[in-house]
Amino acid sequence: MVEFALPPNSRIKPGKTWPGPQGASKGAANVKAFRIYRWDPESGANPTLDTFHIDLDDCGPMVLDALIKIKNEIDPTLTFRRSCREGICGSCAMNIDSDNTLACLKPISEVKGSVDIYPLPHMPVVKDLVPDLTHVYAQYEMIQPWMKTDTPAPTSGERLQSPEERAKLDGLWECVLCFCCSTACPSYWWNAERYLGPAILLQAARWVFDSRDEATGERLDMLDDPFRMYRCHTIMNCTATCPKGLNPGKAIADLKVAMFERAV
Repeated sequence: MVEFALPPNSRIKPGKTWPGPQGASKGAANVKAFRIYRWDPESGANPTLDTFHIDLDDCGPMVLDALIKIKNEIDPTLTFRRSCREGICGSCAMNIDSDNTLACLKPISEVKGSVDIYPLPHMPVVKDLVPDLTHVYAQYEMIQPWMKTDTPAPTSGERLQSPEERAKLDGLWECVLCFCCSTACPSYWWNAERYLGPAILLQAARWVFDSRDEATGERLDMLDDPFRMYRCHTIMNCTATCPKGLNPGKAIADLKVAMFERAV
């Protein structure tokens, strides 16, 4: 049985506390508490919040630096995803200080008080801070995120587009599929089985508005469903939480306009 990540303000029993020599060095003056969601499916126990005290004078500036320090020096069983450390892979997405973001881009200095860290909300949890992304990647596969063409490729081998056509993709191609936006969306929380969510719809827009793609009608037909796209109620949590500064809400609105223009 999988555990589902709870909202950050849920009541979860305190777990272990790592004080003194096991956490911050004795006598350290710049100490920060990190309260981290822990759940191990093999233990059979309920989730807890473990507290780690970190000397920030002996730690990098980002939340991911603290997590790596905790895993390397204090508790090697702490489990989380990470890869690039530069905000381009999306691996370290988690809920930090009640916001979905990337741990590698979140400065510790921005958090007042303890740093509370949970997995992405409303997702099945594999262990600790690792969400199960099987479903969202299946939805990603559904939109067929590759260029589809019927005409032969030019002899040059490249399908060219004008600067104006290329500009239409700005704000779409930069998505790193961290799913911070989808897991911040109430419509996705309650309808994830049928609503594609802002991350996948932004990716769909990236291909619908690519002038080189020749399957626009087919792509819009796939989205023309009461749930797949139209469950978006423009709450804009997606845009507010995107760590890359993108606007999935606008991308969804543009898809709706494209759908309307095709129908008239």
